[in-house]
Amino acid sequence: MRPDRSIAVVPRPVSVVVANDPFVLDGSTQVSAGGDEAAVAGYLVDALRASTGLPLTATPEPAPGVISLRLDGDIDLGAEGYRLDVDRESVRLRAREPAGLFRGVQTLRQLLPATIERDTVQPGPWQVPGVCIVDRPRFMWRGAMLDVARHFFTVDEVKRFIDLAVLYKINVLHLHLTDDQGWRIAIDRWPELTGIGASTEVGGGRGGFYPKADYTDIVDYAGTRYVTVVPEIDVPGHTNAALASYPQLNCDGRAPQPFTGTQVGFSALCLDRPSTYEFLADVFDEVAAITPGPFLHVGGDEARTVPDHEYAAFATRIQKIVASTGKRAVGWQEMAAGTLEAGSVVQYWNIDEGPARLLEAVRTGAQVLLSPADRAYLDMRYDARTALGNDWAGCVEVRDAYEWDPATAVDGVTEADVIGVEAALWTETVADIDDVEFMTFPRLPAIAEVAWSPADRREWEDFRFRLAAQAPRWEAMAANFHRSPQIPWT
Repeated sequence: MRPDRSIAVVPRPVSVVVANDPFVLDGSTQVSAGGDEAAVAGYLVDALRASTGLPLTATPEPAPGVISLRLDGDIDLGAEGYRLDVDRESVRLRAREPAGLFRGVQTLRQLLPATIERDTVQPGPWQVPGVCIVDRPRFMWRGAMLDVARHFFTVDEVKRFIDLAVLYKINVLHLHLTDDQGWRIAIDRWPELTGIGASTEVGGGRGGFYPKADYTDIVDYAGTRYVTVVPEIDVPGHTNAALASYPQLNCDGRAPQPFTGTQVGFSALCLDRPSTYEFLADVFDEVAAITPGPFLHVGGDEARTVPDHEYAAFATRIQKIVASTGKRAVGWQEMAAGTLEAGSVVQYWNIDEGPARLLEAVRTGAQVLLSPADRAYLDMRYDARTALGNDWAGCVEVRDAYEWDPATAVDGVTEADVIGVEAALWTETVADIDDVEFMTFPRLPAIAEVAWSPADRREWEDFRFRLAAQAPRWEAMAANFHRSPQIPWT
């Protein structure tokens, strides 16, 4: 494969044909879009206006010299596919669904100079290279998980994370909302979950939580970026914050102290009490009511104090609780110990466990979400010198995050069994948004390309040059990132 470094788009599109003449944005440029395209057109206008200083507006009228966004039922590229045609006269973006237009807009952003991302007027010129791009995703789930339980992140910080992620066509935000160190979402019927359970975090900080209005604000904001929020309530383990809030959830009836350390596997709900399942039904019912997406994540990992037979019975029962809310259950791979509901999703993370449980899950109609820790865990150190992060799964450099294939990641699990790929950022060592960005970039774009681009369109040498071209864009967005020695930064 001969790298084409003139079109430095990440993830790499399915097809790129380069033409000669660029399109130049100037004072006469407008964005043409009909009613169904208006939301994406408004997003594009906002993205372009601050840095160009041009009097851009969205208009329903087609005209020469415009950026045209159109829904077209003849574009047979799925819900998120798009076609982008650029010549000297116009930019024409077409898709079957608004989500496809939005993904195409991210490609258009990357075709423009990096200074398009600044929030003050820049000198230009604003050229879009002449291209014909036809593109669609390989997998429907292209996720990023943010752990807000170990360290809490504000609504604005989560929105910032969303905005950086969507540039690389991420379409799922998995929020890890509860853990031993904190319970981060308000539950009306169990108010002490946040009254006590949200009061701290790793290292003993102030913690915090999302009132329902704040959580809804995040969900709605993500929706404007065509991102589905998947909330995780991690049970039956990783529950010290809940146990500290309500003694009746403990088998001994006593509330432990709030936890500010980083050990795992020591806590669990009391699984033989009816009150535990009343608690779980209330929690998942309230979370489902404010989550429009189709999935609820039940966690299920590292419940090391629960006997195997009790855990298997719990895994079966919790899926039925989720199903009663009208949602599909997602759980870490340990959940495959139970009898899985058809349509459940099992998230693979533990590279040391064999594939037997996953294969059985697939046989029952479940799908697999791939987050192998040695490839997709963004909390792993880049190398031994990295100040932040863990290394229990080894160091994960950019090339490690990039050079793997979801179709062969787990023996016996085929591409047809895989719903998608998700990068996961656990925050034991990640205390603020600068840390989040440093650990996320440049690895998230690598994992995004694994999830989006066809396997035969991916090649490391080509990718590393396209990734290097993203650095000026991150600098324009004031985003923190790791200057990996594997990438030829410019």
